[in-house]
Amino acid sequence: MRIISILLALFFCLSSRAEDGSALWLRYATGTKAEISCRKQSPTLNIAVSELQKHWKGGIPVALEVNATKELRALGNEGYTIRTSADGKQITIASSGEQGVLYGTYHLLRLQATEQLLNPNPSSNSSSDSNLSSNSNPDSSLNALNISEKPDYRIRILNHWDNLDGTIERGYAGHSLWKWEELPAVISPRYEAYARANASIGINATVVNNVNASPRILSDDYLQKVKALADIFRPYGLKVYLSINFSSPVALGGLPTSDPLNKEVIAWWKKKAKEIYSLIPDFGGFLVKANSEGQPGPCDYGRTHAEGANMLADVLKPYHGIIMWRAFVYLPTDSDRAKQAYLEFEPLDGKFRDNVIVQIKNGPIDFQPREPFSPLFGAMKKTPVMPEFQITQEYLGFSNHLAFLAPMWKECLDSDTYVQGAGSTIARVTDGSLFSHPLTAIAGVTNIGDDVNWCGHPFAQANWYAFGRLAWKHSLSSEEIGEEWLKQTFLPISEQSRSDSANELSQKERQQLHSQLSLLNFSKSPGKQ
Repeated sequence: MRIISILLALFFCLSSRAEDGSALWLRYATGTKAEISCRKQSPTLNIAVSELQKHWKGGIPVALEVNATKELRALGNEGYTIRTSADGKQITIASSGEQGVLYGTYHLLRLQATEQLLNPNPSSNSSSDSNLSSNSNPDSSLNALNISEKPDYRIRILNHWDNLDGTIERGYAGHSLWKWEELPAVISPRYEAYARANASIGINATVVNNVNASPRILSDDYLQKVKALADIFRPYGLKVYLSINFSSPVALGGLPTSDPLNKEVIAWWKKKAKEIYSLIPDFGGFLVKANSEGQPGPCDYGRTHAEGANMLADVLKPYHGIIMWRAFVYLPTDSDRAKQAYLEFEPLDGKFRDNVIVQIKNGPIDFQPREPFSPLFGAMKKTPVMPEFQITQEYLGFSNHLAFLAPMWKECLDSDTYVQGAGSTIARVTDGSLFSHPLTAIAGVTNIGDDVNWCGHPFAQANWYAFGRLAWKHSLSSEEIGEEWLKQTFLPISEQSRSDSANELSQKERQQLHSQLSLLNFSKSPGKQ
C-alpha cells in the first residue's frame, strides 16, 4: 500500500505541472546539439543519431558502431555495449546489429533522464550491468561507463485486442489507435510515436488485432493497411504479427472446410502466406486462439492443437515466421476450468514444430490478480512456452484506478516450479535458460488506446513501461522500474522546462520528490509489494 500512497501523492502534487501524458516517459532533455558520429547510415541508425543529437547532454561525444566482434556477436543483434574510452573523451555504443545500437541509445538516454549518470554512488540494489565510478565528481560516471546488455527474451510482444470496427475488447483508453478506415492513405503521426515508445523500452513485436479475430484481417485490402503500419514500425525494430481466425479458409476463401490436414486448406494458407510476405518481408507470424470461448479450431475437425499449429508452422517456416498458439482453452461445459489447459496441452508436449511457441496466461483461470501460476509452466519441457500477462486492467479497476502491475508479474516470474529442483523459476522456464529452447517470448495484452495520454489513467502508462522493461530484463525489481518511470515522467530535466513556469519545480520540491522516490526502494517482504 505504501507504494500506492507515494504514487498518489506524486500525482496530486504534480498534476498541475505535468504534461497531458502524450509524451509518455520520453520527456528527454532538449536544447543542445550533441556531437554524434556513426560511420554507417540506415533508417534505424539515423533514428539513433537523431535521438542523441537532440537529447544527449553529457558533454562527451558519442560514437555509434555496428561491429561483428566476438563479444558483440555473443550479445546478439539486439544486445549492446556502452563504454567510455580510456581517455574519457568518447562514449561508444556498439552492437552486432543496428537494432542493438538503437536500444543502447535509448538506454544511455534513460540513464541521463533518471539522473543515474549524475550519481557517483548508484543504488546498491541496482541490477544494471553498469560500472559507474564512485569519484566525488558527480560527472565522473561518464568517464567510467561499462555496460553490457542483451534481452532475456527473443520476442517481446504486445497483444492488441483491437477490433476492425475501432472498438477494443477490454480497452479502457478510448478507441483503437489504428484508424483502419483511413489506412493506408492517411498515416497518423501517433503510429511512429507508438513505435518509438516501444523501442525505447525494448519491445520488438506487436499483434495489431484481437485474438477473437475477424477473418477480414487477412483480406487483400486489410493486408495493405497492415503493410502501411509495418513500414512505419520497421526502422524501430518493431515487427508486425496478426491474430488469425482458424476458419479463414471457409470464411474468406470459400472452402467447405478448414480441416488443417485437408490439402486444399493447406494450399490456401500457403497462398495467403506468400501474399503476406510479398507485402511485409519481415512479417513475424500468427497468434492463434483456437477452440476457446466459441472460437473455431482444429478440434472442430477431430484434430489436435498440435496438428493445427504445425500446419500453420509448416506454411510459415520458409519465411522464418512463427506461430504463437494460445493455451487459453475454455469451454463452459468443462467441470473444472482450471485444469482444462493442462489436460489438453501437457500430452502434446514435444509434438509441436520448432517454430511454434505455446502462449500461457499467468494463471490457469484467467488474468486474475490472486491465483496460482499455470501448471503448464514447467510441465511442457520439450515445447517452448511463453508467459502472457495482461497490461490492461480487466480485473484491476478498468484503468480508473491506480494499479502498478509489476509486483504481480514479478511474483509470477519469480515463482519456482521445482521442475529441475529449486531455482526452476517461471522466468527460467520461459527464457530458454532451463530447457535451452532457442525460441523464447513474452507477451503483454496492451492497455493502449487513442486517448491523449495513450492509456486512460495517467499512471496506467507505468504498466506499459514496466512490461517492456521486464521483458528486456526480468531480474529488474518493481521498485527500480517504478522509480525509472516516475523520474522520466515527472522530473523536469531540461533547462527549457525549468524556465517554463508551468513546469518549474523549486529546489525544495525537487528534494521532496527525490525523497519520496527513494521510498520505492524499501526492503522487500511479503505485504510490502
